[in-house]
Amino acid sequence: MHYNIVELFSGIGSQYKALKNLGMNIEVTATCEWDIHAFVAYDAIHVSPELTFDSLKLTKEELLEELSKFNLSNDGKVQMDYDILRTYSAAALRRIYVAIKRNNNYVDISALSGKVLPKHIDIMTYSFPCQDLSNVGAFHGYNLGIDKGSGSRSSLLWEVGRIVKEMRDSRIRPPRFLLMENVPALLSKRHKANFDTWISELAEMGYVSHYYPLNASSFGLPQNRPRLLMISVYTGQQKALQNKVRRFLDKTPEQIIADYQASMYYHPLKPEDLYRIDYSDPKILQEAEECTPNDTPSRRRIWDENPQLVLKGNIVNPEFEIIRTITTKQDRNPNSGNLYFESAYKGRSSFRYLTPRECFLFMGFTDDDYERVIKNNPEIHKDHFFFSRDKIIRMAGNSIPVKLLEGIFLQIKMIDSEIFHNDETQEPES
Repeated sequence: MHYNIVELFSGIGSQYKALKNLGMNIEVTATCEWDIHAFVAYDAIHVSPELTFDSLKLTKEELLEELSKFNLSNDGKVQMDYDILRTYSAAALRRIYVAIKRNNNYVDISALSGKVLPKHIDIMTYSFPCQDLSNVGAFHGYNLGIDKGSGSRSSLLWEVGRIVKEMRDSRIRPPRFLLMENVPALLSKRHKANFDTWISELAEMGYVSHYYPLNASSFGLPQNRPRLLMISVYTGQQKALQNKVRRFLDKTPEQIIADYQASMYYHPLKPEDLYRIDYSDPKILQEAEECTPNDTPSRRRIWDENPQLVLKGNIVNPEFEIIRTITTKQDRNPNSGNLYFESAYKGRSSFRYLTPRECFLFMGFTDDDYERVIKNNPEIHKDHFFFSRDKIIRMAGNSIPVKLLEGIFLQIKMIDSEIFHNDETQEPES
């Protein structure tokens, strides 16, 4: 069966990656992401790291004119000042432009109308911003949560409902499946009433929903990353169908995990599979050097106070079978962990952080995915590249564990087969 997919808050495309890993025959008909680094990486990973011939004909002024139509962001949090965009090189602007056009990226969800979406959508995914929900966000004073009308980034959740209602009002059939991903804090006392309201609104639109608190470590990725996922199945007002779907979705997290671990798609990884510590490869050595901090008292504390993942002599520390959550920064205390490394540069510490490549790998992406991202990495302006080390680590930290998504998409495959009698026959990608 062919699946049409729409990815809202698409990031670097963990959803796309997971669906392909399950061997599903998919076509992404639309995306929506305003973070320029995330959607350019999405394009490189899932479509092509190369530019289109037509884009090479456009001048810098023509590119700026096209990009002025969109609300873009440089950090995924606030809108980018157009005057900053004007300082970018034509090569960087070209990559942004191509990524928008090639992936049918609507960029700003608040400006996206359900009336313009494809008439047949099988799966719509939405991983709305979590900074106003997470403990880290609360620590920094982001306490607006998903309150309607609050103007918070996390309140963009309600735009998803608006879009689905606009589809219904325009006589466009709503997506057959919705998949939500966010942080477990949605179930906290502060946010639960809003979340329950969201589930009720979905029910009014004809969806049966069920959520599952899950952790990436249960799906074969050696990273502690608890998340909350919710499947919503469109049943309209068909009572018998609603009951069938409810019975299927009424599973414990342990049952979701067991289904995946019993499947042909479960291939658990160990940390040593993902560390890149063969420094005979010049590329790997350079990446390690770039993630080695200066030797200062504060940096020594980072080594002492965080997991020492790899010890002197390139010995993988067996104490850490699962690493801490990959966050948007590694040069910090606390971080995901550190690796012993003796830099060739004077004044550097004898350890390093996880490299951007390793952060990608611990999220379920591959070396090839990482190489595709950095293959076409133009200078924004002199000595400043579009995909800096810190930008790539931030993208990884903001993404969704691919294997976790495989586990939840497997449930959608099973619903489609067992309830709707739609069968997939493709073999999974290796």
